Amino acid sequence: MDRLLPFIFDRFVESGTLRLTAASGRTFTLGGGTGPPIAVRFTSKGAQWAVLLDPELRLGEAYMNGTFVIEQGSIADLLALVMASEAWNTPSSWLRPHWLIRYIWRRLQSFNPPRRARRNVAHHYDLDSSLYSLFLDADRQYSCAYFESSDQSLDDAQLAKKRHLAAKLLVRPQQRVLDIGSGWGGLALYLAETCGARVTGITLSAEQLALSRARAEERRLSRAVEFRLEDYRDVGGTFDRIVSVGMFEHVGIGFYDAYFRRCAELLAPDGVMLLHSIARSDGPAASNPFIAKYIFPGGYIPALSEVLPAIERSGLLVTDIEILRLHYAETLKAWRERFLAHREDVERIYDPRFCRMWEFYLAGAEMTFRQQAMIVLQIQLTKRQGIVPMTRDYVAGEEARLRGLEGGQRPPLRLAGE
Repeated sequence: MDRLLPFIFDRFVESGTLRLTAASGRTFTLGGGTGPPIAVRFTSKGAQWAVLLDPELRLGEAYMNGTFVIEQGSIADLLALVMASEAWNTPSSWLRPHWLIRYIWRRLQSFNPPRRARRNVAHHYDLDSSLYSLFLDADRQYSCAYFESSDQSLDDAQLAKKRHLAAKLLVRPQQRVLDIGSGWGGLALYLAETCGARVTGITLSAEQLALSRARAEERRLSRAVEFRLEDYRDVGGTFDRIVSVGMFEHVGIGFYDAYFRRCAELLAPDGVMLLHSIARSDGPAASNPFIAKYIFPGGYIPALSEVLPAIERSGLLVTDIEILRLHYAETLKAWRERFLAHREDVERIYDPRFCRMWEFYLAGAEMTFRQQAMIVLQIQLTKRQGIVPMTRDYVAGEEARLRGLEGGQRPPLRLAGE
């Protein structure tokens, strides 16, 4: 079995240096000898076999369980090395059955009727509330930031993201705004406080709902912002603006038509909708099995070719599409560095295994955006032509206007113990 290790791993090491130690103690050196060396070791023959047979799932499990150890470098360094290879994008013959099975079952895996959707959301978002305060920005934005410059801080980039979204929505005072997947309330509060909108934020997370309401109360915005524990399929009324950030990944392939039809029903005739979602630029695929099993059950990252047909069938018009490429890689890097800086705090909340699981998740997600064809898209939608300006010039003007309105705002709420 030891001879299989260098044969398999060598395909994924096109540059750099990797020192690989088998469970038996035998060591192999792979790569061209350039760059900082990375050293890894298997502590279990069972984990070694598992990774050889299904690396997409089992490598993360082995690292999480401590049977695959990084002795030099980090798991992020290793994933950056192997995910930069051509072999990572082309499943080998012995791995193709795994890929095909996961691709065929992707619709079932992302089948999210209301009860299952709520359970899946709780799995990730109803974790100990102090966990997210350790690595997110002060406003708890848990989606791709918008870096206006390479040296911008995470907090400033997340504020820029909210400003960028609001600019595209062209929100005006007293307009009714629906925030689908409102998280911890940061965007809804921004739209109410900065733009003067009347906002309804919906989430399926009880933890997020509680904190959102507390933040609205603390900032005296409870009359302007209403947060509900509600599924998008159950929302009633009509809204001038609809925004959804980082929620569409939880909808599921089989519900895209229902999602956009419902949004079309809720949007006023002269309304504007903005969808912000992770997407694939290289066509449909299966969900990463490690992420699907341990991090986001029921989640699926759509390809553009899966999103646009559903929009067309809903009757909504696409008025603008913007692709954000490396913004999420930089966001995830900041999250990962903050998470690791608070590793001891996380271990006190959970345990070392949980820390390794989340470190692998954050590092893997970062390298997927850095090395693979993963993107973030922002799609602007209306019901008819002429609702938004003909050119994009208005976005910069709106951002400048909003930046001026932000000056007098108070900092986001930090609860006791955070």
